[in-house]
Amino acid sequence: MRLETPLAFVDLETTGAFSTSDRITEVGIVEVSENGVCEWSSLVNPEIPIPPFISQLTGISDDMVRNAPTFAQIAEEIYERLNARLFIAHNARFDHGFLKSEFKRVGMPFRPVVLCTVKLSRRLYPGFSRHNLDTLIERHRLEVSERHRALGDARLIWQFWQKIHATEPVDLIDAAIKKLTAQPSLPAHLDPGLIDELPARHGVYRFFNRHGQVLYIGKANDLRRRVLSHFSADHRDEHEMELCQQVSHIDWTQTAGELGALLLEAQQIKRDAPPYNRLLRRHDDLYAWRATLRNGALRLTVASANDLFFDQDEDLYGLFTGVQQAKSALRHIADAFDLCPALLGLDKTPSGTPCFSSQVKRCKGACHGAEQRSEHDRRVLEALLPMRLQAWDYPGPIAIREGKSWHLIDGWAYLGTTPVRSDIPALLEHGRKGFDRDVYRLLSKRMGGLKDRIEIVDRASFR
Repeated sequence: MRLETPLAFVDLETTGAFSTSDRITEVGIVEVSENGVCEWSSLVNPEIPIPPFISQLTGISDDMVRNAPTFAQIAEEIYERLNARLFIAHNARFDHGFLKSEFKRVGMPFRPVVLCTVKLSRRLYPGFSRHNLDTLIERHRLEVSERHRALGDARLIWQFWQKIHATEPVDLIDAAIKKLTAQPSLPAHLDPGLIDELPARHGVYRFFNRHGQVLYIGKANDLRRRVLSHFSADHRDEHEMELCQQVSHIDWTQTAGELGALLLEAQQIKRDAPPYNRLLRRHDDLYAWRATLRNGALRLTVASANDLFFDQDEDLYGLFTGVQQAKSALRHIADAFDLCPALLGLDKTPSGTPCFSSQVKRCKGACHGAEQRSEHDRRVLEALLPMRLQAWDYPGPIAIREGKSWHLIDGWAYLGTTPVRSDIPALLEHGRKGFDRDVYRLLSKRMGGLKDRIEIVDRASFR
């Protein structure tokens, strides 16, 4: 095993899973260098209560940490033990994220090169589906000293490192480590500190030019990875390179999940109209075909999304940005299914006489009695069926729960998001915003899977 860089195998115990609100209760470090192996650990007073289920898992109680040093008191010692070493942890995002948050609280920058042994195991052993620490213990016959204690688990990671170097080609290991520790980069004109600040969470990000104009808005399930991908030469085309050259500032908003990111992205793109966003641009005028029965015959008329009951109509087909686009789409359907343009209202033909399409054998003759009108109407509805719009199934607004947030939707319009259910009335004050094509497309196919997270909002209960 070559040891060109000193190593630090790190494990933490914490009060919970979120580095922004939970705290560290124990730190375990195994330092490895040409000078040998050194172990160090310390309990940490988290300054908040330890939940009972965490105490049961780790064996660390409030009494044990009551007289332990706070992180601030041992921050410099921990930093010295990790500084200039390759930071190695199992599910390293967790341990690195907690330490980064703790160091930030005491005003110390912490930017180590990080290697995750979960990812390393996946690269070296792609034939296995599981790579958690318990699985590695069994697979590689690691010796357990104190499971779920910081130093005990750090020892296990160090053992795993020794095992792979004893059994796998060193060139294969080195290549995997090089790939996993490749440092992302930003253009010289952007603050390199952004790399450390970007969270690996759902959210929406915005690129600005030096004049403060929004150039581009995007959504991400992993903000850090997605933003950095814009600046990777492997992913850039000419359009992307042009955008990256203009970016002077980046900001972002974290969301509770993917749905919140999609809704916020659509809202902000319509609001700001960034020049590099090709989709989700604002469309104030939307139309659909409305099917109605008059005197026993089917009639199609163009309906506007500005109609008061547009979102509640169960007989609307297609979404179009103009009346002419709606007519062109209907004519295309007529040609494809041998329908009569005259009966569809696309051509003016005297009643009872063959339309032009009938004369050239592209209409089955419902216009002059060769086909029964009822059969023609049945075929019209069959042809339109794939374009049928889903009506709004609720009597008013609904709140969709995602994580700790509520998304308020009314008639396929997004009213906003709040982390506090009692704040929903404030979002209702502005009333309905009208049908929103992008919200409809985002939600209509998802509504079935969201039913257990939907709460109908009774306007009267908030008065």
